[in-house]
This record gives sequence, structure tokens and C-alpha cells, in this order.
Amino acid sequence: MPELAELRAFCAAVDLGSLGKAARLLRVSQPAVSKRLRALEELAGSRLLERSTQGVTPTAAGERLYEAARSLLLEAEAVERLMVSFDAEEAPVRLACSPTIAEFVLPAILVELESLHEHHLSVELSVANSGAARALVLEGRAELGLVAAAPSGAATAGLVETPFWEDEIVVGVPAGHPWADSEEVALEQLVKTPMIMRDPGASSSRVVRATLESLGLSAAPPRAEIGSTSAALNTAVSEGTPVFVSSLAAAGRTDLLVRRAKGVRFERRFVIVHSGEEGLQSPARALLRHLASAAQPSRPTVGP
Repeated sequence: MPELAELRAFCAAVDLGSLGKAARLLRVSQPAVSKRLRALEELAGSRLLERSTQGVTPTAAGERLYEAARSLLLEAEAVERLMVSFDAEEAPVRLACSPTIAEFVLPAILVELESLHEHHLSVELSVANSGAARALVLEGRAELGLVAAAPSGAATAGLVETPFWEDEIVVGVPAGHPWADSEEVALEQLVKTPMIMRDPGASSSRVVRATLESLGLSAAPPRAEIGSTSAALNTAVSEGTPVFVSSLAAAGRTDLLVRRAKGVRFERRFVIVHSGEEGLQSPARALLRHLASAAQPSRPTVGP
């Protein structure tokens, strides 16, 4: 009997007419899809796909296999959903998450996930800065992680990374502060002014430091370093002091104005990390697929 992964690759290639598109849908490499299709054709003893520069189309044998394979995959998906219902209550999915994503992005996604499933999918959430959350996944203490992407070339070996969300660190300016009257903050003013920041281990602080260092600059010593995003925002308002903050957090505030440094953007990406989909239990795979489908690859727009 063929493997389900081979049949999924075959049906995806027929549906989309492209091995590359099938690979993206299945979140595997194109060579992996090609390998599965070669194995399927060897098992069938017949060519199943016609390949050309325009893509792929099924042969006569491929069309017959497609109808049977599609029915089989539907049955397999029904079995998978049933298996999820068996162990969802007993084995919660362990998810390690950056505080920003945990507070401002994840709740709506989990509510949507719950509405889509007939049975409850339990999620055990650990909130930690991105470095610590990544370590939880690497050590096997969490199946999935939602963390800030590692700097270019510094991805963690042994973990698969999938783009999830884009973000920008902006300047939250309390009403009445001189910067509130300007659309942008001059960079020389920004680096000279003590501001509210997250703790040094937070991704937002690392992004600000790294971006300024790339310009040969460094920020003034912070007015305060605070571990919680919400606490940092509240402190900025109560003290009348600007704060470096995620655009995701600033978007919901009416007591802070969003400003950016002139000519500089403090950008970061969040990714989904795991040790490989094939090693995940059914509930974790269901959560992974929902997170991937909910991903917003373009940076959110934040009003002034």
C-alpha cells in the first residue's frame, strides 16, 4: 500500500498543477514532494503525472488513482479528527509563546480554533521571552513555539521555522510630550532621550539595540526597564515618558501616539518553531496547521 504522505503529495500536485505549489501547501521541500511521487509511481508501475514547463497533469492512470486517493484521504482525515477527540482532553498541546504574541495575537486565534473543532483542543501555554520559549521547544518541554525570528544565519539547529507574524518596534509618545507634535522623531533626539524599555532579554530591546548598533549608535540609558509590555505602556503614560513598544501593543492604546524614528525602522518577525511535524501528536499537528493558516505575513498597519 502507498503511504498517505505519497497520496497527499500526488493529490496536491494534481489539484494545483505544480510540484512547487504542492510543496508549499504541504510545508515540505519540492525535492521531498518529487521523492514521494517517484516512490508512488514505482509502486504503481506506471507514470501518473505528465511533467512539463507549464506544470504537471495526471495521466489516464493518474486520473483513476486520483479519484480513489481523494476518497481515501477524506477517510484518513476523518480518522485523524476522531483521534484528536480521543486524546485532546488527556494531552494538552504545550505551546511556548512570546509575551507580545501571547497577549495581542494568540487569544483571537485560539477562540477561532475552538469554534472550528467539534471537540475541545486543550492548550497549555508557557509565556516567556523568545529565547527562553525557543529553548523550551528545543528541549522537548513544549511541542510548538511562537517566537521572534533569530537573526539572519542564527536559526536554531534542530528546529523548523515557519513565518507567522511581522511586527515593528515603534515609539509610544504620551500626549503632551514634545514629540507628540511631530510625525517622526529625529534620530539624534531619540538616542539622547532616556526612554521606557522592556527588559534587556526581550526581543524588542534586542531589535532596538541591534538596529542602532548597525548605524554606529547606541540609545541613552533607559528611564526604566520593565518586564511586561502592558506595565511598560502604563509607566510611559504615568511618567509622561516615551516608550519603545511593539506596534501590536500600541495599536490598541488611545493614550499613546505612535511615532517612528526618521529614516529608521525597528522591524522583527515572529515564527512558529517545532522539531518536525511528523513527530507531533495529532492535537499538536492540528494546532500547528491552524497557526500556519492564521499567519499574517505582512506587518500590521498602525495608525498615528
